[in-house]
Amino acid sequence: MQESSGKATPAYMKNADYTTLDRAQLTPMMQHYIEVKEQYPNALLLYRVGDFFECFFQDAVTVAQQLELVLTSKESGKEIGRVPMTGVPHHALDRYTAMLVEKGYAIAVCDQVEDAAEAAAQKRMVERKITKLLTPGTLTEEGMLHARRNNFLAALVIAGEHWGLAYTDISTGEFFTTQSQNLETLTLELLRLHPSEILLPTNAPDIGSMLRPGEKSDQVPDFLPDHFCYTLRPQSQFRTGEARNQLLDYFRVRSLEGMGCESLPLGVRAAGGLLFYIEETQKAHQVPLQTLKTYTITDYLILDQQTRRNLEIVQTVRDGTYHGSLLWALDRTCTAMGGRALRRWLLQPLLDIKGITARQETIAELIKQTSLRNDLRQLLRQIYDLERLSGRAGAGTANARDLRGLAESLVRLTELASLVQQGESPFLRALQTVPPDLKTLGEKILASIVESPPQHLTEGGLIRSGVDEQLDQMQAVFAEDKQWLAHLETSERERTGIQKLKVGYNKTFGYYLSIPRSKADLAPENYTRKQTLTNEERYITSELKERETRILTAKDDLNRLEYEIFADLRAEVGEQAQKIREISRAIAAIDVLGGLAELAVYNDYCRPEMVEGRCLSIREGRHPVVEQTLPTGFFVPNSTEMGYEKQRDTPDLIILTGPNASGKSCYLRQVGLIQLMAQIGSFVPARSAKLGISDRVFTRVGAVDDLATGQSTFMVEMNETANILNHATPNSLILLDEIGRGTATFDGLSIAWAVAEYLATEVQARTIFATHYHELNELASILSNVANYQVTVKEMENEIIFLHQVQPGGADRSYGIEAGRLAGLPPSVISRAQQVMGQIEKHSKIALGLRKGIAQETNPSETSMDQLDIF
Repeated sequence: MQESSGKATPAYMKNADYTTLDRAQLTPMMQHYIEVKEQYPNALLLYRVGDFFECFFQDAVTVAQQLELVLTSKESGKEIGRVPMTGVPHHALDRYTAMLVEKGYAIAVCDQVEDAAEAAAQKRMVERKITKLLTPGTLTEEGMLHARRNNFLAALVIAGEHWGLAYTDISTGEFFTTQSQNLETLTLELLRLHPSEILLPTNAPDIGSMLRPGEKSDQVPDFLPDHFCYTLRPQSQFRTGEARNQLLDYFRVRSLEGMGCESLPLGVRAAGGLLFYIEETQKAHQVPLQTLKTYTITDYLILDQQTRRNLEIVQTVRDGTYHGSLLWALDRTCTAMGGRALRRWLLQPLLDIKGITARQETIAELIKQTSLRNDLRQLLRQIYDLERLSGRAGAGTANARDLRGLAESLVRLTELASLVQQGESPFLRALQTVPPDLKTLGEKILASIVESPPQHLTEGGLIRSGVDEQLDQMQAVFAEDKQWLAHLETSERERTGIQKLKVGYNKTFGYYLSIPRSKADLAPENYTRKQTLTNEERYITSELKERETRILTAKDDLNRLEYEIFADLRAEVGEQAQKIREISRAIAAIDVLGGLAELAVYNDYCRPEMVEGRCLSIREGRHPVVEQTLPTGFFVPNSTEMGYEKQRDTPDLIILTGPNASGKSCYLRQVGLIQLMAQIGSFVPARSAKLGISDRVFTRVGAVDDLATGQSTFMVEMNETANILNHATPNSLILLDEIGRGTATFDGLSIAWAVAEYLATEVQARTIFATHYHELNELASILSNVANYQVTVKEMENEIIFLHQVQPGGADRSYGIEAGRLAGLPPSVISRAQQVMGQIEKHSKIALGLRKGIAQETNPSETSMDQLDIF
């Protein structure tokens, strides 16, 4: 910590490694700290000492560095001296642990489990135990989770090219598994889920270690992304027998057939190993997971990482923010559950027209029924996060405010069911029946817990009067004793005639009666002197001590009984967690669809017609994000027609040319986003649309290098292009924004021509190819399923005006110099560029050479830059 400032290393740093110290010379507390630390060697240990959670030894150094805290020291024994120490206030524990977990660390919290005063009275060290083990994938605390994003924990089992994956969000209970034999799809699925932590079985000696993002290990296969957090786990927990039995025991079933995974051995191994980890990290709390579900990756539209990035589905390319993404543009949800559901839908669009149509029908009904939509959305705003609240209740970690929030939501479920009673579409019908016992449970909780309960559960003030007879009796006795004590001073002054008599309290003697020494001779016979001070005498009476004992013990008994009543209520909620989560999924879906209906109404979206085949017909389509960032009416809509199998006048491949900054990239992306929106069941920004189902959407946009792996811009471009050519099918949608621009002109042009030709003749996928290689327009005269389109401009004497209109025909200029002028290049640079361009246009034979090369099957690169008399 001190080296960077040029200061000498503190002496206590020599004791940062506790394994080198003689434990017998350490203080008892330090010995216990090490004992606990050795149980969790790969976690940072936060150890409660008074009002702080402290770290010692190397953990202290790490925490101080990561949280930018002051590194201090603590005496640990006469022969040892001081050891490194840092700490955080107990009331700020959640904030600091969240920061550490976000950086990829596991945290073991060792808290005091008894009253420190009681331990001190018995002259022994206070008892401490691990009460919480936090890892990136096992968080449930509200303050550590993003409300509108899932926090997935995943487990992987890999056998050759085959793999099994299981993942869960323990805060919501979702639990899924799948299996496949293509390692590339595994990477795609991990990038879709973006789990906070991935479990890997290993026989390595460092079992249980956690690799933070970017750390390398021989135990993590090279093909797995290194920006995830990996935790190495014992191989034994992922064996088929142990994993299968773990699943059977957890769900209390005799067979896995009902979960659909009996024939998926790798998926079962992954799911079982994941359950072992949850059991180990959650200690005494059993996490209520939903029944394991099996799925197949090919059941959904596949979006690779490049496509998610280029289409900016959940975050922007420029700075990785939510604002400006497709999710931002579409999200009109009223609940956190709905927000998470919309995110999942966008990253896992449907391939099933029936499922898409069911969502469309609900949106259409909510658009038509304006009052229903408004009332529904107003009611949804009053419903809390039932998924996570019921999960915390089931795990035994929910507080009183959590239970009240959940209860208020439960009692509104019948109102919600009544509101949608006349609904005819599938998702509205799913909400028309609510289990009556959930409303009863909600009413019971509201009738039991006070309206504004305290944050802490063991300090009383939780339960209303009239809930428990014993509690009421105890509270009555307690209240009577407190009232007697409150009136004691007045009554004793009247009885004794001593007007300066007072009632006081201190921790040593408890309650006492104080009389000035000058009036001590007036003290009644039943007063027993307890203490003599300079100016006063202090007394007690037998009745005062009796009342004091009752008051002090009654308070503890009351708090204990209130907590027991609360814990019983929480357990009842836990028993109903599965039902609550089932209804919460229906609420989340209707929330998403209601938001999409609201979006469609206020942004003039249309219902796309979803058909079998390869049709892609969009009339006056608009970019859903760009349109919202512009003033109303400023966005220029454009149409797209392609992919009809019987009408050959509509192309499979569009060559799109036009000036820089004229809107080619926007046009490409809006087509992809409209297709994506249609396959999540949304209405789309267009006058009308008729769309076939896409199995994959591919994009190749922009120039990006990958210096970490030694790949240049051009190599990244070629890798992405190769991925598209090798995996696209006739039912795919391909959006290419420049190919071949990262190398020499003729090499790039040759590659671009060959790629476009291959897509049109071999793959025959629906493709839009934006390019500045105007020579590619020649393809349309050679291939019948290729068409030329251009983004038009209006040329003025000293400027050009971008019209942002896509029309048939190929452009013959890119207006790059004009774009440079608009960007602010110096006038001398612009002038010189125009001179060079004039010479190039005068002498260049590129177009002629290309045409001849295609016709005569010769190499178009025979035309050399040496022929151009630029200088």
